[in-house]
Amino acid sequence: MNRVAKLALLLVCSYASLLPAQNAAPPTATPSPAAPVTPAAPAAAPVSVDEAYRKEFAFLSAQKRELSAQLAQLKASGAQQQASLNAEVGSLEARVLALDSESGTLQEQGVVAEETSIANQETSSLLEATFAQAGATLEGYGVELLKSEAFAASADGDKTAQLFSAADQALAALSTVRTEAGDFFLGDGTQVKGKLVRVGNIAVYGISAQGSGALAPAGGGQLKLWRDPAADIAKALEAGQSPAVLKTYLFESAANAVSEPQVATFFTWMAKGGPIGFITIGLGFLAGLFALLRVFFLLQAGAAVQPIIDSVGPLVKQRRIAEAIEACKRHKGSAARVVTAALRNLDREREHLEDIISESILHESTRLNRFGSVILMIAGVAPLLGLLGTVTGMIQTFDVITEFGTSDPKLLAGGIAVALVTTEQGLLVAIPCLLVGNLLSGWADRIKDDMEKGALKVINLFQEQRDLAKAA
Repeated sequence: MNRVAKLALLLVCSYASLLPAQNAAPPTATPSPAAPVTPAAPAAAPVSVDEAYRKEFAFLSAQKRELSAQLAQLKASGAQQQASLNAEVGSLEARVLALDSESGTLQEQGVVAEETSIANQETSSLLEATFAQAGATLEGYGVELLKSEAFAASADGDKTAQLFSAADQALAALSTVRTEAGDFFLGDGTQVKGKLVRVGNIAVYGISAQGSGALAPAGGGQLKLWRDPAADIAKALEAGQSPAVLKTYLFESAANAVSEPQVATFFTWMAKGGPIGFITIGLGFLAGLFALLRVFFLLQAGAAVQPIIDSVGPLVKQRRIAEAIEACKRHKGSAARVVTAALRNLDREREHLEDIISESILHESTRLNRFGSVILMIAGVAPLLGLLGTVTGMIQTFDVITEFGTSDPKLLAGGIAVALVTTEQGLLVAIPCLLVGNLLSGWADRIKDDMEKGALKVINLFQEQRDLAKAA
């Protein structure tokens, strides 16, 4: 419609520019007198403006109708194309949804397939482990099934059937009791000849004139009497009887010798703690040695102060200081030495004399406190070493659990033993060291008190006599 309107406006403007030329009167010409008079030509028929507008309007109306028809045709064609495109878009959207659904289904199928593959691999690994374990168990009873090429080439189902068949045969063999000639060792190590009564492949009884009873592996295929001989049971089995109670040693491996239970000793207990246990016990022995040395020093330093006062006091009252010093030297111990130092300096001022006594006590305290701090230090370090052993043992235990799992308790026993025994060893060392260290420290403090009491007693006696002499 815009194109039509623009075209109509252009035509109207063109005709409007022509109208002045058509309606204007011709200019009046002044006749020249010399010009000849020519007869006028006949005038053209005038054209009406309304007629021109009607023609133009009819032309534009026709143009408008034509353009309107074209526009309607274009609209119809566009609507048809739009409908076709909408239908095509709807079809494509439906196809996209179908493809999305199909993709999701394929992904789920892929996940299921992957899980199935993993399960099949695990099942295959489990079957292989089961076959290996079953074959190794059967080999212990003389059935070498895994080494057969036919077994290796068989399918899993056939392998399972063969293993069950071999197991049934081995079980039947285990239920038989047979007697054969053979030799075995007695408890004292003597080898004797006799009869061997085999209960399947799990137990053996020996019968001889020197001794009879249940047998256990002695290594290298040899047999020896077990701790519980059970001679009557062996003879009953030889006679084909079935005893009510079967006392026997059940074979785990006929190739390995059976060791007697280890008797627990101090060294075996120490070995359970490992290197940390040895260090802890070594520190305990060292603390014991230091404690003995400190007891020796305290016995030398310590002496009753009252005998010293009894022998020195009367001489001090009589102001016989030289004789008092000689009498004090006849006594032993730190208290006697401190009292002697006080007697030699009685002529000094009291404050100065007390400083001398304090210096003497400090000098003697060095010997009294010897090894005391070391003993208490060991008492503090021993539990920490036990804790270190505990942590080390638990780390070993968790490493074993990570590698082998928890199916076999024997694999965990070593780490747990270290973890528990080291703690026990640390406490057994720390508690006595702490107790003995504090007792010896209290003993040393009492000796120091005796030294101070003896020295002050002598000073007080001397000053009392001096004051009495001045008063007199």
